[in-house]
Order: sequence, then structure tokens, then C-alpha cells
Amino acid sequence: MRRNKTNYYLDIAETVVERSTCLRRCFGAIIVKNDEIISTGYNGAPRDRKNCCDIGNCVREELNIPRGTRYELCRSVHAEANAIISASRRDMIGATLYLVCKDPKTGELVAGTSSCPMCKRLVINAGIKNIIIRDDKEHYREIEVEEWVKSDESLEGKEGY
Repeated sequence: MRRNKTNYYLDIAETVVERSTCLRRCFGAIIVKNDEIISTGYNGAPRDRKNCCDIGNCVREELNIPRGTRYELCRSVHAEANAIISASRRDMIGATLYLVCKDPKTGELVAGTSSCPMCKRLVINAGIKNIIIRDDKEHYREIEVEEWVKSDESLEGKEGY
């Protein structure tokens, strides 16, 4: 039986995960437009800097920092950001970003994951239309980026800046 297109692209993003150097969560992303892969990205330290897997520790893990907080302490550039900086904005307008996350300790897919607030902003500015996130080998969620624009978490309970 032939693999459907969505899972085909998610399978490719899952292969990209294998390049991730994070000790906490491994992500792989690909951006696709008009049935063509525009770029790929995985999470890892900036070019020419040491990766967590090379130095053998994760500061956020060491300090027991809860997931979703204190990203400024992380050595990694996120997968979505790496895919976006490797592509031209004109190629990303209206594109779809496919995202997969695995636990590096178990190698298992992590269901229910999503982009962090900073990556959401990058995706919005890149002009990407949809994000498809794998939950398991056959199931995924599709998010319309416009929903992230409408539910701006950075303004919740705040007036202006």
C-alpha cells in the first residue's frame, strides 16, 4: 500500500530528526511548497559551537528547568528556525512545515508536541500557512498558522507591550 503524502513528508522530517544533537528533545522539520521540499532543519548548537551531545550535558536538564521555559539557556537553534533560515521567504509563503519530535533517551515519538512561542513567531513571519505535527507513525495534527495569529499568547492578560 502506498504511503499518503502527509505521512511521506512526516517520514522525511523524522529522518531529519536523526541529525539532532539535543539531549532533551530531538526535532526535525521540513518546509514543503507545491509538493517540493524547500528546506530542512533540526535542533542543534549554532555552527562551529559544541553540541550538547558532544559535551555530554544539557544545562536545562541539569537545572531541572521545566519544558517550555527558559529557552535562553539552551545551546540549540530549534528545528523550525533552522529550516526557516535555510529558505527564502518568497518560497515559504503559503508553505507547510512538517514537524516531528523524538525523545533522545527512548527514541520514541513524542505525541502532543508543538512549536515554542519564539518558533511560532518565526513561522508566522515566514508566511508559512500550515504546520503538521506527528503524534505517532500514522497520526498527526494539522494547525493553521492563522490560528496562532488569532490566539496571540504574548498578549494574554496584557494591554499592549
